[in-house]
Amino acid sequence: MRRKNLYCTVRALVRLSWEPANLYNLVTKNRRLFDGTRKTVYQQQWTAKRETRAYHDSNTTERSWMSMFKPRLPTLNMQMLSGGNASSQKLSRVYHGSDATDESIKELEKTRKNRQHAHAASLMYAPMERRVDFIVFRSHFVSSIYKARWIINTGMVTVNGKKVKPVNIPSYTVDDGDVVQVDPRVVCTLKKAEDGTLKFNEVPFMQPWMFIPEYLEVNYNTCSTVYLRDPVTRPSRTELPSPFPPEVHGLAYDFYTGKGKSYKK
Repeated sequence: MRRKNLYCTVRALVRLSWEPANLYNLVTKNRRLFDGTRKTVYQQQWTAKRETRAYHDSNTTERSWMSMFKPRLPTLNMQMLSGGNASSQKLSRVYHGSDATDESIKELEKTRKNRQHAHAASLMYAPMERRVDFIVFRSHFVSSIYKARWIINTGMVTVNGKKVKPVNIPSYTVDDGDVVQVDPRVVCTLKKAEDGTLKFNEVPFMQPWMFIPEYLEVNYNTCSTVYLRDPVTRPSRTELPSPFPPEVHGLAYDFYTGKGKSYKK
């Protein structure tokens, strides 16, 4: 059973929901996360773990999450510059040659910063995105992760056109290319018109969540979603939706890998 203070503005934990109180917590969270406090490294890691876990599925137990957690993160070039030798030659000219002006150095630093990939720890919760309840919520078929679990438990969701038994479990995970389909009658963004057809229905406070991750392909005509692949990082951003910057995910990752536990007294 869910706690009554799920959207409490005192604890201000951000959830996967369109509730107005949750939107308030979302807007004010990053301003208060580590503001005005002196915390040890371990305390910062524990806080980051609590905040990110609340968003990326608070109902999953630590034991279940640790069975999915992968300490080995995807490898990538954190400072990849495009252009090959041309970029290297330009870099050398700016720092060591006649092109070394203050404006040129600032411009190149800005360009290189924009091409840096986000911290790989921002993908630590990527295994959760394969869950059917996450896919249903990310596709805007329901207004919260909790309602997604309810319609899954009541048999309103199919995988690859079949009502297989495991899909009644919200934690059921899909493979690349699997199609998740929802009964149109329970889709919150659809409303039956007078002519009997289904029309788009705008839900209050839905705007901040109205985006589709790049690893999902959603078809609103059939109320179905294809899971294409795992999310990845790209220059200056990550595909995995999160209200927290990659640095906070890095602290949470360090908590789960045991780094910083020596700071705990």
